[in-house]
Amino acid sequence: MAVSRADNSTLGRWWWSVDRATLIAVGVLMLFGYILMQAASPAVAQRLHQAREMLLFKQVLFLVVAGVVMIAVSLLSPRQVRRAALIGCAIALLLTALTLVMGTSIKGGRRWLALPGLSLQPSEFLKPFFAVATAWLLARARREPGFPGTLLAGGIWLVIAVLLPQQPDIGMFAVITAVFAIQLYLSGVPVALMGALAAGGVGLAGAAFMLLPHVHSRVERFIHPDSAHGVGDNFQVKTAMQAFGNGGLLGRGPGEGHIKDILPDAHADFIFAVAGEEFGLLVCLLIVAVFVFIVLRGFQRAYDDPDQFCALAAAGLVASFGLQAFINMASTLHLIPTKGMTLPFISYGGSSAIAVALGMGMLLALTRRRFHGDET
Repeated sequence: MAVSRADNSTLGRWWWSVDRATLIAVGVLMLFGYILMQAASPAVAQRLHQAREMLLFKQVLFLVVAGVVMIAVSLLSPRQVRRAALIGCAIALLLTALTLVMGTSIKGGRRWLALPGLSLQPSEFLKPFFAVATAWLLARARREPGFPGTLLAGGIWLVIAVLLPQQPDIGMFAVITAVFAIQLYLSGVPVALMGALAAGGVGLAGAAFMLLPHVHSRVERFIHPDSAHGVGDNFQVKTAMQAFGNGGLLGRGPGEGHIKDILPDAHADFIFAVAGEEFGLLVCLLIVAVFVFIVLRGFQRAYDDPDQFCALAAAGLVASFGLQAFINMASTLHLIPTKGMTLPFISYGGSSAIAVALGMGMLLALTRRRFHGDET
């Protein structure tokens, strides 16, 4: 599609102002998601007693919807993004609280609300909305010294700190906390206070290890992997490591992997292992490089933005995106304790794909080049 620079329509102005490099990189991740689901879905569908093509069809549908959502959101102005995030954060908090009352329990966690045809995980949507909402509060607090933006942002974080551990979802809580800490630092919070908050974070991690059985169990299995046994222990991680060993440098070839036949979450949390076995180390490094590019590009665009709200929001969104990718790949490679977190745009899942697309759409909207007269 050729769009003239003289085109002053909404689409024309969007095309010449949006970060097309990031847009292309996201498209590459979606392509990897489609290819890897083609590899993993037949064996998973057979284990779940579903039609062979059903998982692939649903994932393609999720990716199409995610792409439409991302582009639609990227058309918004910063003011519209801010308003949508404030409303969305309130709704996501309410729905997250609702999971504790009427949520669906899957693998020991009550994180989902059952909807016709799919399960919705509200905390996935809480991540991008929280990043933008807190960015606005912190930026306004800097602009208007009498406005209690930092306290209000901390209050939202405290509500999340109450809700997520009860699901339990410590990994999601850790990502949101890390994003909030990054935004606090970038907003100019004194270093001494940041040190005190970091010490408090270490204390919270220690308390979680001591008081939450599932956290204690995962950390112990990570430290002492040889003492674990069975599917409920380190089976998936050990199997994933075997997949990387089988794949070597160039992989066994598309469709030639065997680990996916016995890996329960080959289509979801451990899809990176499928990439390692069938396509090898070089393709895995390419996937990592695409994620690194998006993160570094996002931070660069945030750094160059003179509007503090846009800069803080973009930094929070790209930090959330990067941390989610890191946690998934690092846990698959047994670099950190396992955490059920999807690989953005690659793992199977509707809530994850659409929520990440929402966050990337807001990132693209906030980092668009703004011309004189544009709404901010």
